[in-house]
Amino acid sequence: MTVIELTDEQAEALNVKAGSEGLTLQAWLHKLAEPARLASRSHRHIADVMVENMQDVPPEIMASMPQDGASQHDHYIYGWPKKEA
Repeated sequence: MTVIELTDEQAEALNVKAGSEGLTLQAWLHKLAEPARLASRSHRHIADVMVENMQDVPPEIMASMPQDGASQHDHYIYGWPKKEA
């Protein structure tokens, strides 16, 4: 058996995630550790991963994100001047 130490805040956050799926924390962790699930996660499309990671971003943060982020990524990543359209 492996013991993992978490802060109370981390444990509560994981309990909330487990509860949102109707599972106990222990059942949820077992589900996450299933070999088939681990294998399928490594072969997901990057867009699916991005959507999953962004689903918990608050609406006010999403609203403040640039609308031209894809076409002007060099500006936002490296600070280069924006490209002319």
